[in-house]
Amino acid sequence: MLKLYMDHHIPRAITIGLRMRGVDVVTAYEDHAHTFEDPALLTRATELERVLVSQDEDVLIEARRRQEQAISFFGVIFAQQGAVSIG
Repeated sequence: MLKLYMDHHIPRAITIGLRMRGVDVVTAYEDHAHTFEDPALLTRATELERVLVSQDEDVLIEARRRQEQAISFFGVIFAQQGAVSIG
């Protein structure tokens, strides 16, 4: 089962909606990691064996860097801000 780790930029309504549908979600706020920079968030999500969900394009840059340097991470789901509706 897919386990998600929500960046602090993701609207709470999305997290609530996913949980209502049975998706296993932890937020950076709940994990007390909401002040972490993108590399640390990606590392934390990997430690928890969760896919990081973010709207921050800098996360994509960090993921690409890790791929190029063969640094393992659990995955990223990118939802461009404004391109995905909550409904």
